[in-house]
Parts: sequence; structure tokens; C-alpha cells
Amino acid sequence: MLYYYSKGNAKMKILLTAINAKFIHSNPAVYSLRAYAGEKYRQNIEIAEYTINNKTEEILADIYNRKPDVVAFSYYIWNREMINSLLTELPKVLPDADIWLGGPEASYDAYALLKNYQSLTGVMIGEGEETFREIVKYYYAVRRKSVSVKADAEIIKVENDYQIKDISELSGIQGIAYRVPYSTENKICFTSPRQPIDMSKLPFLYEDLSSFENRIIYYESSRGCPYSCSYCLSSIDKTVRFRDVSVVKKELKFFLDNKVKQVKFVDRTFNCNKKHALEIWEFLLENDNGVTNFHFEIAAEIISDEEIEVLAKMRPGLVKLEIGVQTVNPETLKEIRRVSDINKLRQTVKKIAANRNIHMHLDLIAGLPYEDYESFRHSFNTVYAMEPDELQLGFLKVLKGSYMHEKVTVYELKYTDIPPYEVLSNKWLSYDNILSLKRVEEMLELYYNSNQFEHILPVLQTAFADAFEMYEKLADFYKEKGYLIMTPSRNYRYQVLLDFAMNTELASGEEMLKQILTFDLYLRENAKSRPEFAKDLTKYKQNIRDFYEQEEKERVYLPAYSDYDGKQLAKMTHIEIFDYPVWEDDVNRRMKKLDVPCKVLFDYKERNPITYAAKFTVLSDFSTKEETTE
Repeated sequence: MLYYYSKGNAKMKILLTAINAKFIHSNPAVYSLRAYAGEKYRQNIEIAEYTINNKTEEILADIYNRKPDVVAFSYYIWNREMINSLLTELPKVLPDADIWLGGPEASYDAYALLKNYQSLTGVMIGEGEETFREIVKYYYAVRRKSVSVKADAEIIKVENDYQIKDISELSGIQGIAYRVPYSTENKICFTSPRQPIDMSKLPFLYEDLSSFENRIIYYESSRGCPYSCSYCLSSIDKTVRFRDVSVVKKELKFFLDNKVKQVKFVDRTFNCNKKHALEIWEFLLENDNGVTNFHFEIAAEIISDEEIEVLAKMRPGLVKLEIGVQTVNPETLKEIRRVSDINKLRQTVKKIAANRNIHMHLDLIAGLPYEDYESFRHSFNTVYAMEPDELQLGFLKVLKGSYMHEKVTVYELKYTDIPPYEVLSNKWLSYDNILSLKRVEEMLELYYNSNQFEHILPVLQTAFADAFEMYEKLADFYKEKGYLIMTPSRNYRYQVLLDFAMNTELASGEEMLKQILTFDLYLRENAKSRPEFAKDLTKYKQNIRDFYEQEEKERVYLPAYSDYDGKQLAKMTHIEIFDYPVWEDDVNRRMKKLDVPCKVLFDYKERNPITYAAKFTVLSDFSTKEETTE
């Protein structure tokens, strides 16, 4: 029996489709695939980006209206369920379109996906650039020519002596799994693995920045990871490859010249090669534009003093470092095949933090083997004591293809069947434990990672055995009040924290607590609505007016406001009166009452690039004479 395989004219369209977690995210994979395909084929390749907040029917309609011949989805844990729905619905409206998947979720589940979704043409496994280019060449050739095909033929003759083996030339493309066309047995074939690509051969993705306005730019200077962490797919690729540093510098200069807001390196362990990391950091130091921020994931244990010295010279906010700690339990570290020296890590974090110019983000993972609730408490307190700018409490994801996935039975791991395959319980943690840690995580996000309660939290912690207990009890308070269902507004969280503190031994220091909360509030924003717990400033009003009138004349404290008069200055900045030295670094001093009240001026034009806190000036030389109310 003969089949005629032709979809009409030579002008075909391949649609690379990304469904991102948020609008601010971009998908470098689809842009890399299109760029690597080359100028000859790029005109036939279109990119469509959506987010998981879009409705499936909206995405379906948009893809339909684009009328692609081939649709390729970038398939990840955050968009898997949505794409699965599209795999079912898309063939109903575009029955002639071929559908491909690529990405880590597809790579380790290719056979099941092809079995479960009859509409699926194939899966790209592993790195996709070279594979995708060959697939594009295949479609370009086939769609331009009339092809007479005989079922199960080994070689089919095509116009211009173009040959397709095994009914299609897909069998000659490395790194794919595909459904054999015209096979009555629904035969699925896997081709040989694709070899890792030379990183320096990858084209630059961002010559046109119009598609990335107000979005994070993702950039990679290396692929692969030298470590073997059992929960991570990156550990599978031991071939760490680096992009030529001269090329990297040229591309980073493009970002700097265009004053891109943020560039996030996706290198799994950026500093695994000291020379590579040092050259890039030195380049950023020398070419800093005062605007662009660069994010790196590093291993703190291996960073050298030379690298720390370079980082110490950086403009505050130029670099953000993410450091995966995961756990401090020695038995757990050994079991997950993670090399870590906690003392060295602690020393490194302390050295970097001493300069107060680098934003540091530390990670913990709950649900790892041999870490029970008390062990995790210890890990939490150890890392919290390092005072990172952000502490992420994450939960184990049991990823297909990882070593952790192979140990599910041994660890008695239970996890969600739907992505992100998050742990529900294991041999050491019950589901009750996981739920408790989830509540702690929420408190950590609201109060610590928001950087809005920098001065009150250390004071509050003095009422508890440790930091973990503070967040644990705060979570219980939220649950009791029903706040976990209806989270209070940002400003009301200050009041909630005061109410919580009043149930501790700190209750006798109510006025002190109120003033520290007031300081934290105005440090972040020039609140138009004054909170109920804030000090009554009625008797200081004339005193404050006098300050702004004098500042209008002399510009001693606010030189950046030269175009504004005193009344405007009073609206654009803020003065608060304190009876406690709430600004002190030492927690105990913060809690001791001053002999006389003191004024603090908040300047919202100047902010700390690490915490976003406003600049404040303690006006210790300025009289705080009270006005009479008579």
C-alpha cells in the first residue's frame, strides 16, 4: 500500500512553545534552539511564550491561530500538566500538526509519553540544539518535496535523490525517541544518544532584547556539574563544559552596554573552575555599569580567598550569590553523595557578608534521607545563624532519572504523582512533620525573606529557645487565628507580629516592640496610613516642621532634593521620634531606653541595594524639645 506524504507548500512553520512559571521568567531553551538552527531555517521558526497563569484554552486558541505545521514544547515540572492537556486537545484543532517535546521532564519519560499520547510525534532527549537543527532539516526537506512512501520500507526514493531511511530520516537523528510513521504496531524507536555540544559553538541568544523587556535574562557559561548530589539531574552529566571566556566577556558587555536589569547565570556550579569564575568576576568588576545585577549559583566550600577579595570590591547589588547548603547532617550529606564542609562554608559566608555588598541566598531541603524533624531543626538553626539575606526552605523533589528516584522503596519515600513530585513523607519525616515545616516555610517567607522585619526579629528571637522555635510558634499563632487561610496584608503583618509578641515574655516591653516595628515599617516605605501602634507625634509636629524649613534653606541632610521646598520634603521623606535606639546592630542595646527621645530621618531616594531599606540618619544633634498641648 502506498502513502502520499506531503503537506503542501514549502513555506512551513515550526512553533517553539514555552510555558513559563511567571511572566518575568524567559525560556532560554527555545531561543537557543531557534538560534542554533541557523539563518537558513530561522525564518520558518516562530517562538510562543506563555505562563502557567494563562488558561489552557487561551494557549490552545493562540497556537491554533498561528497555524503551525510542527509544535515543539519545552517540557518541565512546572508546565507538565498544562502541556499534557494540550497534547490531548491540540490534535483536535490541528490534526495535521506534528508535536514534539524536549526538556528534562520529557527526556526521562519519553517512552511513557509516546505510549500515552498518540498525538505525540517524538521526544528530543538531552541537549537539544543539534538535535533540533537536524529535525528542522528533516521537515524542511520532506515538506518541500512530494514523498511516495511504502509502509515498512527501508529506503524510500524522493525527488532530487533525497533519501529517507526507515520511512523517515528520523532514525538517523541522534538523541530522539519517536513513533515510527505508518507503523500499525505503534512502534517506538530510540536513536543513539546525542554527544555533548561544544559550548562555544552556541550562538548568542539576545541580540534583540525587545522580547525580554522587564524580564530576567538567563545566561549559561557552562553546562554539567562535577558533583553527584542524588536529588539532582545535573549530577548525571559529568562532562562540565565551559564557554570560551573571551566569548562570555563579549556577551556580558552587550548586557552591560544595554543596561539589562538582571542576568541570571544558570551554570549549576559557577565556581567549579576557579580560573573561569575569577576571569568573569574580574570583568564584571571592571565593567560595572551601576545598574545590572548578576546572579550565580556557587559552592561556597571551594571558593578561594582570591575570589572573595574580588567579590569584596564589587558595588553593592552587582552580584547575588545562591549557595546550596541543603543540610548540615553528616549522615545525610554522605547518603545524598554531597561533598560539604560546613565549617568552611560558615567561614566563607562570614567573609563575604563582612563587606555587606553581596546578596547571599542560602538553600535548605526538607525530606532528605536520615534527616528527621529535630535534625532539620538543627540544620535550620545552623544556617539561619549565618544570617543570609535570604534563606530558602525547599522540599525534596523526587525527579525521574535521579538517583533519589531509585531509592524510593529504601527510603519509604512518598511523593506527589503530579509535578513537582514533592515529598509527602519518608522513613524519617511524617506527613504531619512536612505540614509543620510547610507552615514554618510560609512564616520564613513572610517575615525573614521579605527583609521587612530586620530589627524586630532578632529581638523576638530572644523569647525563644532558637530561631526555628520562633517561626514554629509563629506558624501555630497564624493557624490559631486562621491567617494561614487568609494571609494578612503586608502592613497588617506588623500588627500581627506585635500581637504574637505580646504572648511572650517580651510583653512587658510593649512600647519598645512598637517602636522597633515602627522603625522597620518606615525603613521600607513612606507609609501614608500610620499604624495604630506607632508613637503619637502630635507634640513634635512643630519641631519636625522647623527641621524641614531649615533643611530647605541649608540642604544639610537632603542635598538630592534641591528642587523641592520644605513641605514637599516632608511628604517625600519621613521623620520619626524614638525612645529606644532601634537602629543599633546590637540587639540588647536596641531594647534599652534612651535618656532623651531621638529623631530619625528616612530618605526613600537612597536605598540599600541588598535589602531595599531606605537610608536613615539619626539626628542626634537635633533638639527634640516637646511642644505643650495646652
